[in-house]
Amino acid sequence: MIQLQRVGLSAFIYFLISVSLCRHSQTATVNDQSTEVEIHSLNGKWILRNENGTYNLPAVVPGCVHTALHKQNFIQDPYYRLNDLEYRWISLDNWTYSLTFTVPQSTRRMKKAVLVFDGVDTVSTITLNGVTVGTTDNMFRSYEFEVGAILAKDNLLEVRFMSAVTYASQRDHAHSAYRVPPACPPPVQKGECHVNFIRKAQCSFSWDWGPSFPTQGLRAVELQAFNFIRLQSYTTTTAWDSSLSCWNVEIELSFDVVVTTNGCFTLVLPELKVFQMFQLSIKPGQTRETLSLQIPSNVSVDLWWPNGHGEQTQYLLFMEGRTESRVTFHIETKVAFRTVELVQEPIPSSPGLSFYFRVNGRPIFLKGSNWIPAHIFQDLVTPETLRNLLESAVDANMNALRVWGGGVYEQNTFYSLCDELGIMVWQDFMFACALYPTDQDFIETVREEVVQQVRRLKSHPSIIVWSGNNENEAAIATDWFGIPVAERPKYVKDYVTLYVENIRNIVQKEDASRPFLVSSPTNGVESEKEGFVARNPYDPHYGDTHFYSYLSDCWDWSQFPRTRFASEYGFQSWPSFSTLSKVSKAEDWNYLSTFSAHRQHHELGNTQMLLQAALHYILPNSTNQLKHYKDTLYITQVMQAQCVKMQTEFYRRSRSEIINGEGHTMGALYWQLNDIWQGPSWSSIEFGGKWKMLHHLAVDFFSPVLAVGFEDSDTLKIYGVSDLSTDLNLTVTVTVYEWGSLIPVCSVESESCALKGGGAMLMMQHSVPALLKDCGKCDRHSCLVTFDLRDATDPSNQHGPTGHLFLTSPKEAGLQPPNIKASVERDGDVFAFTLHCDAVAVFVWLDVEDVAGRFESNGFLLLSQRRTVRFFPWRPTTVEELSKKLHITSLRDVY
Repeated sequence: MIQLQRVGLSAFIYFLISVSLCRHSQTATVNDQSTEVEIHSLNGKWILRNENGTYNLPAVVPGCVHTALHKQNFIQDPYYRLNDLEYRWISLDNWTYSLTFTVPQSTRRMKKAVLVFDGVDTVSTITLNGVTVGTTDNMFRSYEFEVGAILAKDNLLEVRFMSAVTYASQRDHAHSAYRVPPACPPPVQKGECHVNFIRKAQCSFSWDWGPSFPTQGLRAVELQAFNFIRLQSYTTTTAWDSSLSCWNVEIELSFDVVVTTNGCFTLVLPELKVFQMFQLSIKPGQTRETLSLQIPSNVSVDLWWPNGHGEQTQYLLFMEGRTESRVTFHIETKVAFRTVELVQEPIPSSPGLSFYFRVNGRPIFLKGSNWIPAHIFQDLVTPETLRNLLESAVDANMNALRVWGGGVYEQNTFYSLCDELGIMVWQDFMFACALYPTDQDFIETVREEVVQQVRRLKSHPSIIVWSGNNENEAAIATDWFGIPVAERPKYVKDYVTLYVENIRNIVQKEDASRPFLVSSPTNGVESEKEGFVARNPYDPHYGDTHFYSYLSDCWDWSQFPRTRFASEYGFQSWPSFSTLSKVSKAEDWNYLSTFSAHRQHHELGNTQMLLQAALHYILPNSTNQLKHYKDTLYITQVMQAQCVKMQTEFYRRSRSEIINGEGHTMGALYWQLNDIWQGPSWSSIEFGGKWKMLHHLAVDFFSPVLAVGFEDSDTLKIYGVSDLSTDLNLTVTVTVYEWGSLIPVCSVESESCALKGGGAMLMMQHSVPALLKDCGKCDRHSCLVTFDLRDATDPSNQHGPTGHLFLTSPKEAGLQPPNIKASVERDGDVFAFTLHCDAVAVFVWLDVEDVAGRFESNGFLLLSQRRTVRFFPWRPTTVEELSKKLHITSLRDVY
């Protein structure tokens, strides 16, 4: 192997030198045939028909049956009203995609031709010119089939799908040795059965926040032909070599080779002025080669940091490969340099172990949410949709998302955007809330799935951890499925076989740069010690936890687990009327309507929302049915936003404390970020991208510097929380307002205190009765407390948002009508809404109906007579339209 490396001169010069060396090192004779790989895209218009031929229509690939039928007007919007039930027949039928295409003679003469399917959803038999070339059973895999001997000038390609529902049922019946629960989803989900027997998005058979649409369809399809060598895929990873104090870049290349091929490959990092050249001899067959590019220790490398902790630096990497057969490969990609560790070690004066992520040697508190598929029909998820959602996460000060294990491994664009935006990704493998078979063919397809997905995704610095499944350790440990004690070892054995002996072993072999967790929630290394299924996977002294409690008072912070890491928690709400009205009609606009009941897929969810809201708010009581409905939607969002805010703030202030052996919380990922359709869910962003009140509040409660106020036995306690790497010298200012006035009653300021970067600490405590007494004319019902953090040497410099604390439930407080009025002005492409009010207003909500866009702030506390809020529209609009469609709601307005 020849290796050349230089630093300090133009990398481009070295690149030219290396290419020249590569060319001069070639000695083989090249024949007259084409030496490059010919790629023919087979995307575009296909023909789609069902089993008995009653439907025969054009269909676009990439695409699926449902979207094809909708596009050709055979069906309505599948999301409209009860259409998920009306169109159940589509998933129960068997459909065939067919394509006729011509192949030029030059392609047919090549030594090897391969059909490449980027993804097949899900169970199919593929024929070319009447000859079966392969079958598929896993939507998470790509497939390749050699077809050179079958190709003709004119060709007929058919992909004959079998209903995923039928297939899953047949596989369940064939597994007669013992049951693999759950058999079916709860009836309220209106879904299909035995989804755990098919390698398909588990939520496509229904979930408690989404519909049942078991799709059939295709992603990209290509015909690739070549004589000598074909580059199938490549991955890049970076690693810090502590022994040499330098970085290494590893490039793994996967080749399909017809004859032994000698090649010269040159790697260039132009911004770092580093290059290296390699000569390889590549043997026939499917083969992988690894090239290692060392960055000299005297080269300064900028690191990739999570959002809020530094820049997301990525470097261009160029690779050119030239073979003796004159086949050339040109690759341009990005690499980033960062380290990640999952730290599980003893904590002084506490049982158990820590559980936190250290990136580039710095402990990072993960702030964010959980990601579900952005659409049940994946061909409708556009780059624009992904960017809008991910930028919304960053705009809410998030730095992490957990890609949940019941959906899909996201498309490349998703992870590239996370790389760009600094969003750390907790990546589940696609297993959720179920036990799974361990038949040999099931294990084999899972193994190939895992290999392909790890190789596809490990280049992305944003991915910081792999996790084997969602909640399946907990399902066994806490007996979700009523398994008799005597039979439990059999299911534990299956669990270990699937997630440890197969998935974990593959991941650790394929990617040593990241930690691997067998499940979520889990006790981490403690679960491993207990045979990978812990007695209590929710133990707050270890690992991560999921916690939900819908009927307990969410204002009672003492009920929350002081866990090491909170990876799931949340409360439901309904989306806005403008979102729901797109898929409903007037008879549906009632909280007790058939539509409302149908759309709710969580048992008793609609009742639970109102019961939780009624603990602290007066429920809407308007006699106008439409206003009553809209007010009810609003109150569910108020409830959700306040509940998640209080729980998140509890986790953030617990990061530096150990109380009764619990604490050192280092992550808060609420459930869930986005919606898959227009319905009630735990999301903070509605289907279509509109922010719920929760997401607006998340901007504040995920702020890099935050004041957290709460009451503990009549004592007001204010914590300061900082994600910064530097210390701050701050004071706390507490201000008391009467509900009926915008002039403060009184204020109290603390002594200055040093808030350490990356920490949380109690900065002020004050007796609430004493505070009210000192104010002179306040009691718990008539007044509200606000608080903020200010620079000790410059009180005008506020750090973080202003917080507030209700001294009694709002339903018992003396809220006054705020009489909010608004005017709208245009400022270029942005619109300014100026609000005027007469009294303190809480949960002030601005809505402009169907005008898509985002308010810079919403759901806020209004403490001044005048406030201006900007609106960023996503489509052209006018002052007149916005003025006409503007609705302003505060909590007092729903009485």
